[in-house]
Amino acid sequence: MPDQTADLTDLRADCASCFGLCCVALPFTASAAFAIDKEAGRPCPNLRDDHRCGIHARLREKGFSGCTVYDCFGAGQKVSQVTFGGQDWRAGSAERARRMFDVFPVVRQLHELLWYLSEALRLPAARPLADDLRRVLGATEALTRQTPEQLAELDVAAHRQEVNELLLKTSELVRAGTRGRKKERRGADLMGARLKGADLRGANLRGAYLIAADLTGADLRGADMIGADLRDADLTDADLTDAFFLTQPQLNAAHGSAGTRLPDSVTRPEHWTAQA
Repeated sequence: MPDQTADLTDLRADCASCFGLCCVALPFTASAAFAIDKEAGRPCPNLRDDHRCGIHARLREKGFSGCTVYDCFGAGQKVSQVTFGGQDWRAGSAERARRMFDVFPVVRQLHELLWYLSEALRLPAARPLADDLRRVLGATEALTRQTPEQLAELDVAAHRQEVNELLLKTSELVRAGTRGRKKERRGADLMGARLKGADLRGANLRGAYLIAADLTGADLRGADMIGADLRDADLTDADLTDAFFLTQPQLNAAHGSAGTRLPDSVTRPEHWTAQA
């Protein structure tokens, strides 16, 4: 039986098919990542009438670096085109707009889970869990296609727990194939840590705080990166080959170089080239 995986194309943001939901539904606070305060449900002043960002090419220089590290995992187009059938929040009632904004973060969480489950199914070491992974992936996909009312009442935390149990088992199977002693750094406070050239092969870095950590030249092959906070971490010349559960937003928040080796599931952030 072939692997049932979500189409990764559907799990990548397609802004042309979205009504700018992330620029309206989500709040942000004036900080190093955002130049202004914005309430949830209020359009960002940079959002144009065509739902595109008016400063997209200059977000970092304009003080909106937080936007450059956000990824909806395709939830924007799902809510815009599927959940609400292509109905623009600007053209409808205030109630419909509110429901769209409420549903968007729910679907975004579900799409992130679909990304992890799809990656797990592609990992050879996780084949013993393939049936369970397919089952939960199918159930998660079905949840994303519920009505707005059902999505608004969904207990995402409970479903995430079921998914997480499978992802933990996946992590154990994958990391077991790494030779040597595997470091346990789950949830560790490694902010600003000096880890230049560190051997972190097969490490458990789930939820680790690696903010501004120096990971220059570090060996992160086969490491579990789910939920690791890589904001301002230096990944220059680091080796993340076969690191798994690593997402594009995590990389976008970090610094790296042309010499940083990455898994095929992610792309090299544009600002890394600009830093060179």
